[in-house]
Amino acid sequence: MPSSTKPWQRPELLLFLMAFAVPLSFAAWQALLNNFAIERAAFTGKEMGILQSLREVPGFLAFGVVFLLLIVREQSLAIISLLLLGLGTALTGFFPSVVGLYLTTVLMSIGFHYYETIQTSLTQQWIPKGQAAEIFGRLIAVGSLAAIIVFVLIWAGTNLFEIDYRWLYLGFGGMTMGIALTAWILFPQFPQQTAQHKHMVLRSRYWLYYALVFMSGARRQIFMVFAGFLMVEKFGYSVSNIALLFLVNASFNVLFARKIGRLIARFGERNALLLEYTGLIIVFLGYALVEIAWIGAGLYILDHLFFALSISLKTYFQKIAAPEDIASTAGVSFTINHIAAVCLPVIFGLIWLNSPSLVFVIGAVMAGGSFSLSLLIPRHPEQGRETCLSR
Repeated sequence: MPSSTKPWQRPELLLFLMAFAVPLSFAAWQALLNNFAIERAAFTGKEMGILQSLREVPGFLAFGVVFLLLIVREQSLAIISLLLLGLGTALTGFFPSVVGLYLTTVLMSIGFHYYETIQTSLTQQWIPKGQAAEIFGRLIAVGSLAAIIVFVLIWAGTNLFEIDYRWLYLGFGGMTMGIALTAWILFPQFPQQTAQHKHMVLRSRYWLYYALVFMSGARRQIFMVFAGFLMVEKFGYSVSNIALLFLVNASFNVLFARKIGRLIARFGERNALLLEYTGLIIVFLGYALVEIAWIGAGLYILDHLFFALSISLKTYFQKIAAPEDIASTAGVSFTINHIAAVCLPVIFGLIWLNSPSLVFVIGAVMAGGSFSLSLLIPRHPEQGRETCLSR
């Protein structure tokens, strides 16, 4: 770190500031989406599936980050991505139509996915391995704190002041853009300890990580697209109901995410992932059978809490990776993660029209596959011992 920097100008504080900025846009976009799409753009499950597939296309193209690094530093690209995230969110409420929502979603998604790719890479480069799990947990907690603020403001804005969707989207998107500009001005460019590859890297010894990341993308889509849609379509949740549900989720993350990071560091990635996928099998089967609104909400909260355990995938890769592979592999892994994300929402959206329960049964089967793959993670992974099959 340059000697001229102030004591607070540290890489981890920049990571925390940017992590706070993301949910101001994305959590607001997500909390308002189902009601905005149904009320203003007359969406059905079909249109929602298409929108969510389009939203994941930038994630599928995240491998392009490595080529952008030829012309811009990772830290600068992270801030530019935040600006795009905020802009896409700010514009959403001004285009209440199917096509308009598709276009603003893609713009928002470019910023979100490229930022998430770079945040993972920078954290793995800047934070020592022994502290990474806890720092990832703290990043989740910081983001959840921002999400709590968003959900409280949405609840107040819709229930007490009857603020229109347009101004809610504009306000939250504008806050993200303001924080991004602040980060650009206040923080210096931090040095990288290891020069990163500026080309795509695919290594056969990372195959288990790639497989787990692929399955994680499928699991995430079922939660983000169809669990929330179930709450609105089947149980008639209002915007304020959804905001309160998200508020509870975020509160649990603030309370437990850092502790979960510490537990992962103590008990290992293998055990954490086995616990996550066991829980997901139960949750997805619960979604398929639930007929009572409050039980559905409980499953939704439990489902969200399991997301913190996905820190294990990031720390697992940090332990097995060559330092110079981190930035390139972050982009490649996001692309692998989003192969399922691009395809499944449309396919599952069509299945949803005939049998919503079947979507979640398939999700339980996928969680079972992830459980089986997790058994191959060594208790102490490292370079040269990436899987239990490694010699």
